[in-house]
Amino acid sequence: MSKYQHIKQLAYTANMQLPKLNLVVFTFGNVSAADRDLGVFAIKPSGVPYEELTLKKMVIVDFDGKTVEGDLRPSSDTKTHAVLYSQWDEIGGICHTHSTYATAWAQSHRDIPIYGTTHADYNTVDIPCAPPMSDEMIKGNYEYQTGFQIINCLQERGLSYNELEMILIGNHAPFTWGKSAEKAVYNSAILEAIAQMALLTEQINPGVSRLKDALIRKHFERKHGPDSYYGQ
Repeated sequence: MSKYQHIKQLAYTANMQLPKLNLVVFTFGNVSAADRDLGVFAIKPSGVPYEELTLKKMVIVDFDGKTVEGDLRPSSDTKTHAVLYSQWDEIGGICHTHSTYATAWAQSHRDIPIYGTTHADYNTVDIPCAPPMSDEMIKGNYEYQTGFQIINCLQERGLSYNELEMILIGNHAPFTWGKSAEKAVYNSAILEAIAQMALLTEQINPGVSRLKDALIRKHFERKHGPDSYYGQ
């Protein structure tokens, strides 16, 4: 048995959640799972339909984006995953989808404003949309530069990847991450729900105000603060 079997299983299970959660159409998405001690991650092979995906088809890649094990080409977004793993040493999973509502906000070049307590349960800020990539970056190593497009946006906003685990890429689509592949997928589902709610909110009331600070703090801290009391 491969010494990478555990992360292959994690990545396979996480990838198979995407169609179940209605976060992908055809092959428009991928999830990876990392093993920090081994310095590698498992990721979906490129262009393989989810109904044809198997555990054996998962590809093992190092943090430089080079294939270590596997017969198929890894996801076309592999270099983006590799950059994030190499730059952020506390994440264990990354998810990229083209989910409908989050992608619509990304294509609109708009942050998702924090309108309600559902959003505040997970983030205290608007979900940022990174500016579209420059022509020079596009002509270069595109997928590699996408990783830095994400990193640079968070740095410019003064945001930490440990506190905000989701972003939109202008003209592109969302990326999420977390301590595990499972958490990264969870964050993608949450992001899609928030994106849909925000769109409907603006349609119902185009002049709606952002959620007030007191409610933002209350809802976030009751789940994540030092005196949190949500859940068992």
